[in-house]
Amino acid sequence: MTPSAKILVVDDEKAIRFILEETLTRDGYQVTTAESGAAALALLATQHFDLALLDLKLKDMEGTDVLSALRRLSPDTVAIMLTAHASLESAVAALRQGAHDYLFKPCQTDEIRESVRTGLRKRQRELSERDAEPGGREHAEAVPPQPAPAPARFLQRGGLIVDVERHVITLDGHLLQLSPTEFNLLAHLAGAAPRVVSAQELVREVQGYDVDVWEARDVVRFHIHRLRQKLREATGRRDLIRNVRGVGYVADLE
Repeated sequence: MTPSAKILVVDDEKAIRFILEETLTRDGYQVTTAESGAAALALLATQHFDLALLDLKLKDMEGTDVLSALRRLSPDTVAIMLTAHASLESAVAALRQGAHDYLFKPCQTDEIRESVRTGLRKRQRELSERDAEPGGREHAEAVPPQPAPAPARFLQRGGLIVDVERHVITLDGHLLQLSPTEFNLLAHLAGAAPRVVSAQELVREVQGYDVDVWEARDVVRFHIHRLRQKLREATGRRDLIRNVRGVGYVADLE
């Protein structure tokens, strides 16, 4: 990674463009901004960028359309998607198209910097490996880019999306503010659905230790209560986690 890497910022919100440009320019990057998808496509046709930050919901087109053009015109450019909580499903689709990462808007400065640094390091490593192959870069560029495999970091069940890597869960477009235990509990129930999960299994898989059935019920009951409360406050839903008497809990996600 070099501090003078060229970065394209595409967002139709002036404030977002300003924040991203100021943050990345202070870090020594060369930043170009575009206020629309059409402006971004015009820049991509004439310039090469090391990394692009793309808003998923532009006024004139979808950010994924810009991403498709980017993959075609400059397949080694790293793409980071900017999204609202309600558009996390679109961000997952963008990662399947080869995007490196996504950031929630409004973006946190530390997250921006870390995602950009990680993306540029990955790009430099891939280019170095490519140049070391027989035939070098000319041979590699003759091969069209292959679609990225579906990222295993995501779990989707109905309106619930779990990002295991970022420890993020959205439900019906709402970001859930969960403790680590609550996150792991909901993620395990979602992954097991529609199977009913016993309290002992939940303690073992979420807390990491074994207890008898009565202690397990007491431990899990408290966390389930807090989790249901947060789900209700965030989305109004009361029926996501159901208690099956004498057996355990199940997440109703269909």
